[in-house]
Amino acid sequence: MRDIDPKAVPSGTGCVDCDDVGSWWVHLRRCAACGHVGCCDNSPNRHATAHAASTGHPLIQSFEPGEEWFWDYDSEQYVDGPVLAPPQSHPDDQPAPGPAGRVPADWRQILRAKGA
Repeated sequence: MRDIDPKAVPSGTGCVDCDDVGSWWVHLRRCAACGHVGCCDNSPNRHATAHAASTGHPLIQSFEPGEEWFWDYDSEQYVDGPVLAPPQSHPDDQPAPGPAGRVPADWRQILRAKGA
């Protein structure tokens, strides 16, 4: 399938862009082309979508434990894809939202205010 590199390893165990600025995320998504791990559209910063827009890498896979689905930003549909290089998700002990210690106590209110 186009735009997928099954050998590309994840860029980390959390959203690399949120980590750079000390922010937090709700769920994680992995770029199927390069392995960039970004936060989902319910997260305050929506880094996975920003990565897709800036790089032209339209396919992502969930980076949540137990989830294997792929999403195509171009067609706005779920698609099938191959098994990607491990790890398949963030560590099981990493909470969602995460990371531990960085999620504000009022995170639900923050997301409601942003319309997420």
